[in-house]
Amino acid sequence: MLVVYIGAIFTTALYFLAFAGIRDENSGYILAIAIILWFTVLFANFAEAIAEGRGRAQAATLRKARKDVKARKLKSKDNLDESTEVLSADLKKGDVVYVKAGEQIPMDGEVIDGAASVDESAITGESAPVIRESGGDRSAVTGGTTLVSDWLVIEVTAEAGTSFLDKMIAMVEGASRKKTPNEIALQILLVTLTIIFLVVSATLLPFSAFASSQAGAGSAISITNVIALLVCLAPTTIGALLSAIGIAGMSRLNQANVLAMSGRAIEAAGDVDVLLLDKTGTITLGNRQASEFLPVNGVTERELADAAQLSSLADETAEGRSIVVLAKKKFGIRGRELSKLNAAFVPFTAKTRMSGVDYQGTQIRKGAADAVKTFVQEKGGTYPEECERIVKHVAISGGTPLVVEKGNRVLGVIYLKDIVKNGVKERFEDLRKMGIKTIMITGDNPMTAAAIAAEAGVDDFLAEAKPETKLSLIRDYQAKGHLVAMTGDGTNDAPALAQADVAVAMNSGTQAAKEAGNMVDLDSSPTKLIDIVRIGKQLLMTRGSLTTFSIANDVAKYFAIIPVLFFSIYPQLSALNFMRLTSTTTAILSAIIFNALIIVALIPLALKGVKYREVPAGKLLNRNLLVYGLGGIVTPFVAIKLIDMLLTAFGIV
Repeated sequence: MLVVYIGAIFTTALYFLAFAGIRDENSGYILAIAIILWFTVLFANFAEAIAEGRGRAQAATLRKARKDVKARKLKSKDNLDESTEVLSADLKKGDVVYVKAGEQIPMDGEVIDGAASVDESAITGESAPVIRESGGDRSAVTGGTTLVSDWLVIEVTAEAGTSFLDKMIAMVEGASRKKTPNEIALQILLVTLTIIFLVVSATLLPFSAFASSQAGAGSAISITNVIALLVCLAPTTIGALLSAIGIAGMSRLNQANVLAMSGRAIEAAGDVDVLLLDKTGTITLGNRQASEFLPVNGVTERELADAAQLSSLADETAEGRSIVVLAKKKFGIRGRELSKLNAAFVPFTAKTRMSGVDYQGTQIRKGAADAVKTFVQEKGGTYPEECERIVKHVAISGGTPLVVEKGNRVLGVIYLKDIVKNGVKERFEDLRKMGIKTIMITGDNPMTAAAIAAEAGVDDFLAEAKPETKLSLIRDYQAKGHLVAMTGDGTNDAPALAQADVAVAMNSGTQAAKEAGNMVDLDSSPTKLIDIVRIGKQLLMTRGSLTTFSIANDVAKYFAIIPVLFFSIYPQLSALNFMRLTSTTTAILSAIIFNALIIVALIPLALKGVKYREVPAGKLLNRNLLVYGLGGIVTPFVAIKLIDMLLTAFGIV
């Protein structure tokens, strides 16, 4: 298309020279050539602008999150009442800040006092809050996360520009996507053909002048005709339609409820052979839910369910609500109104790691196994070995155990599990048939990750993954020649999404993940990649078909133009003019008009796409050669002859 653009400039200049009488050429003919060339250039540029004009700053959301956080800076870590409000950007290493429940942690740091539940979903995508407290290995906190309960006194440990968010920004901006093999192959083909035709066209000027002087007849080819010949022979059709193909893919993805930032990303999906998926919010629903009541000996399941529901009526977390719902479904326990129970509800705290209710003189608690064990034993109760076995079994199965006690008597365990989305296993099997390897990535421990991976049916998994390990894994696969797709929903997925060849962010995820990806799945379904891959393969098939058609066109245009250009010098070439074109003028105009019109005529096919067929590559190639190869040869002969007849009828000879 650059060649067409330069040709349009030259022909426009030649027109003004001819119009002013400086050159002895038909100015109207030159103007017609120039207009057609400008039309081709403008169409291609407009299509490209639509397809690739959705530029975005991948790190903008991260920077905003870093700058907008306000902090309560303490004058002394021992006095929580004296503080000043500052922006997180103004905090320095060693500053001490106080953060209460519901507030955002302003900067990376270490907890020096207090204990609290911290919601890290804005950074990690993991929905379950984590405990952060002073001392031990759970004292580190990350800027941008939010306190769910209690309070913390935090000493800032990050210098300006070195926080977790800063590292995320650096990794996002430093990541790059390589071109797909199909892109590279097509680019080499187009460049090679263009160079060949440039050389051929450039030699026609001196050759025609020499041949004319030697034969003593005819005249040298004009610069205008050489430019027209070059544009007609060069693969301008596929060059102009590439953007239209991308636009079509984006439109079809929109119908599948996927927003694509680039048509090229969709084409890359057609060659993907490795898929990395974040677990929480992608493979699983994102919130742990109660799935079973596991009582100890001597306790009925209904008794355990009744106590568990009582302790959860005031629990507004997703886990708490799921316990209430499970008790209703299994045993029909319902009709309890909080206002009529006269119960004192005990909220969850990071220190106790339990919640519950004091009801009719009885204490009911549910919480972490070790916390409940300590609570029961301190009050003179016993913690049965069977409960420990149940807790271990739940943990090995990849779930989260919540122990329930009533009146210092352990009743059993609530089995909380990550719920794998419906249909995931079957869809992963479909991906496997398409030759795509699936790898689940999670921050969970290997035991939990293995259980979820087995249930979901993925081929492999990476546990305890950090942003750096995700990024490294993608780069390793890319270095081995694989095209990698990544789906994720957390800010910690942003660097990997930015590096992946195809990056699908879940709509339920963080804004940073959406900014880093080149696609957003509005349904937040990891198996949506199957639709994306099929559309990508359809784009590749469409592009291959139109490339075949475009190259085949050159055969017909060669016979339309070359013979008539030299007919006055070598009358013997009239044998090749079997289309019986009227004159050099009508032949050139017919060919270049067809060259422009065929682009417009093929837009519907580029937008609709070639029908996707799951057939072997060899069979598909034979079909393309038959339909688009043969069609690409026959169509120009017919069309150019018809245009020549019309031009002759209008007196353009």
